[in-house]
Amino acid sequence: MGKRSPAIHFFKMLIKRINEDRVFDLAAQLAYFFLLSLFPFLIFTFSVLPYIDINQKEVLDFIGKYAPVEFMDIVEANLKKVFTKNTGLLSFSVIATIWPVSTAIMAIIRVLNQAYDVQENRSFIVARSLAILLTFAMIFVIIIALALNVFGPSIGKLLVTHFHVNKNIIAVFDFLRLLLSFLIIIAVFASLYLFAPNKKLHFSEVIIGAVFAAVGWQVASLAFSYYVDQTVHFSATYGTLGGIIILMIWFYITGFILILGGEINAALSFGKKMSD
Repeated sequence: MGKRSPAIHFFKMLIKRINEDRVFDLAAQLAYFFLLSLFPFLIFTFSVLPYIDINQKEVLDFIGKYAPVEFMDIVEANLKKVFTKNTGLLSFSVIATIWPVSTAIMAIIRVLNQAYDVQENRSFIVARSLAILLTFAMIFVIIIALALNVFGPSIGKLLVTHFHVNKNIIAVFDFLRLLLSFLIIIAVFASLYLFAPNKKLHFSEVIIGAVFAAVGWQVASLAFSYYVDQTVHFSATYGTLGGIIILMIWFYITGFILILGGEINAALSFGKKMSD
C-alpha cells in the first residue's frame, strides 16, 4: 500500500478536530455574542467617527460592500433611531461592546486550547483581561481599516486635483491602500491566534491560518451577500425577521471561518510534530 499523501492526512486530521472540538456549535455561540455586541459597537464607532472627520454614510457604504442589503437596512434604521433619541451613548456603548465581544474571545480561547490539546491554567482575571485587550486591539484596528478605505479615494482625488499627480500613481496608491487594509485584517487574526491559546507560539506558526481566515471571510461575505441579494428572499418567509436571520447566518459564517483558521494552525502544528 502506498504512503498516504500529506495533504490527505492533513485534511482528515482537520475534519476530525473540527468534529471533536464542536466547531459548528461554537460558531453558533460566537454568532450570538456578535449579535449582542453589534449595535453597541456601531454606536461606539459612529460616536468616534466625527473626531477623525469621517461621516456615517461613508462607513455604511463601505460595510455595504460585504454585508447583505437586509442587514444594512436594519443597521441604518436602528442607528438613526438611537442617535435621534440620545447622543450621549459613548461610555455606555464601550461597556456594552467590550463585554460580549470579550466573552466571544473567551470562547475562542477555549476552543483554541482544545485545538492544541492544552489546559487553561491562567486565572479567570488574566484570561478575561487578555480577551479585553484583544477586543480593544480589534476595535482600534477596525477603525484604522475603515479610515484607510474611506479616506483613500478622497486622498486620491486631492492628489490629482491639487497636486496634478499622475493617475497611474494614484492607481498604485489605491492598490497599496487596499493591500494595507488587507494586511491589517491578517494582523488582527494572527494576534488572536498567537495570544489566545495557552501555548507559546511563534508568528510563523499562525500566519497560514490568519491568511486563510482573512481571505476566507472576505470571499464568504461577498459570496453570501451576492447569494442573498440575487436568489433568496428571506422577507417572504420570515417577514420583518428576515434581516435578523440573514445577520445571524452571516455572523455564523464569520465565527466558523474565524475558528477554522485556528484549527488549521493547530492541525499544521501536529502534522509538523508527527513528521519530525
